[in-house]
Amino acid sequence: MPLNRRRFLGRTAATGAGVALAGAAGAAPAAAGEEPFAGHGGHGHGRTRRYAFTVMGTTDLHGNVFNWDYFTDAEFDDKAHNDVGLAKISTLVKQVRKEKGRRNTLLIDAGDTIQGTQLAYYYARVEPITRAHGPVHPMASAMNAMGYDAAALGNHEFNYGIPVLRKFEKQCDFPLLGANALDAKTMRPAFRPYVIKRMRTPHGRDVRVAILGLTNPGIAIWDKANVQGKMVFPGLEEQAAKWVPRLRSMGADVVIVSAHSGSSGTSSYGDALPYVENAAALVAEKVPGIDAILVGHAHVEVPEYRVVNKETGRPVVLSEPLKWGQRLTLFDFDLVWEKGGWRVESVASKVLNSNTVEEDASITALVRGQHRKVVAYVNQRIGTSTAAMNAAEAPYKDTPIIDFINHVQAETVRAALKGTAYASLPVLSQASCFSRTAAVPAGQVSVRQVAGLYPFENTLEARVLTGAQLREYLEFSARYYVRTPAGGPVDPAKLTNAENIPDYNYDVVSGLSYEIDVAKAPGARVGKLLFDGKPLDDSAQFVLAVNNYRASGGGNFPHVARAKQVWANSEEIRNTIISWVKAQQVIDVSRFASVDWKLTRDGVPLF
Repeated sequence: MPLNRRRFLGRTAATGAGVALAGAAGAAPAAAGEEPFAGHGGHGHGRTRRYAFTVMGTTDLHGNVFNWDYFTDAEFDDKAHNDVGLAKISTLVKQVRKEKGRRNTLLIDAGDTIQGTQLAYYYARVEPITRAHGPVHPMASAMNAMGYDAAALGNHEFNYGIPVLRKFEKQCDFPLLGANALDAKTMRPAFRPYVIKRMRTPHGRDVRVAILGLTNPGIAIWDKANVQGKMVFPGLEEQAAKWVPRLRSMGADVVIVSAHSGSSGTSSYGDALPYVENAAALVAEKVPGIDAILVGHAHVEVPEYRVVNKETGRPVVLSEPLKWGQRLTLFDFDLVWEKGGWRVESVASKVLNSNTVEEDASITALVRGQHRKVVAYVNQRIGTSTAAMNAAEAPYKDTPIIDFINHVQAETVRAALKGTAYASLPVLSQASCFSRTAAVPAGQVSVRQVAGLYPFENTLEARVLTGAQLREYLEFSARYYVRTPAGGPVDPAKLTNAENIPDYNYDVVSGLSYEIDVAKAPGARVGKLLFDGKPLDDSAQFVLAVNNYRASGGGNFPHVARAKQVWANSEEIRNTIISWVKAQQVIDVSRFASVDWKLTRDGVPLF
């Protein structure tokens, strides 16, 4: 499939803005004669001129090109038999373009593109795209071939540092948009805020479609090590209020926002930032002049959600396709010519399921060599384990596999603090059940099996907390369990609040021993809290080895985000564990496995 390379007009479209990088006026989405013209584009009744077009959207692709799970080394599958990957999405995109006419469609993304799979990790860390004469990122190759028109920046775009992101940006044939990603010194956009695409109609007057990109303010705390002093990330609402009127004054007939921000109005970091994390619905409600918003970040499926703008009374259509290329959103626009201009008459959205089609062979062929290289990498043997470990029961039992994560984290922090003023403090560690399918076999252990313990790109920090703060931290964590009266059978599947509190927001803290009484109300569940066999001293100080997501306010756990940071690094915890296994050669389970916490009902152990 030939690349659909975008062609920019040779000028910027920032009028009166006084802002560098204020955007680019886009050329037509397809060259004349490139695709046969279909009837979708123009229709009329009498003398009324009408035009219809479709905007396709993806989000949270997280490095998925193939329908493949690098942690299981097998085709991806889940309970709903979803499929993943851009190769599947490409087949859907081709079907839509064939139906609607290529020049009557646009294809955009709402961010979190270059992190998530071992494929993405490999080309950021093992054979990085930043090397001289380095490889083209597989996500850039696939998205270029599919003819993307624009993509918003996601928070995970910054995980590997700004140089990797800038190289990825250069490799893309479409702009990466972030109106609220500003240069910390100049306070001007560090990336293009928007792009304007021209849709050719049969009526002589093009439709100008503005795509405004907004990213997540949480980048400032989640990736503090990579962006502090370099970029700042103000709120979505204020930046949309700044840019949407400008886009309208520049002649935009349609304004679409691609926002890496959920629609719930909540923030995982509480009040640690003055800006809302999941602000897409607030943008729709408060900023007039927006027709539709492609929503990202929340990893939920929202085929269509209408929010009425308070100023205009007009509905704004929101849609979020499911993560990893499981769904493709379609926004269908109907326009009518009135009073010398195009007016949006209606917008509707829906999602298509990628499990209904086969992978696009042109996309898989393009990236197959890189895929095979990564499969070989993740299957490398790096050590042995003295016993099998798995996470199946980790949400409700103290299991060796979580103890192992905590063991490596605590060892790493102790080593880092040697010779410092904090070397004498006891080191505790927090970890969660990040994947219930994580498993390490007895005997030979591979990269992928160890990496599967920690599917997120979190890095490690050390924070100082008191005994009293740790007690409150554990009480907050224990909200994860459903209140379960004493007596009667217990169904582990119904014991947790995992539908509302994900597994990764239930923390186990190693180095302490304690009980959680699920018969009691949240806030009064933690008992027999001991350190070194004695009741925990509320005034004592401890160092907590903690991931950067939690330390920056993720999950809204108490105290930790404001606690003193005494050490941090930019190495992914996953890679820290892999390096530990390579160095030690043997995972001796007897060194760290112990039952230090348990669930009870009225003091009686649950299991």
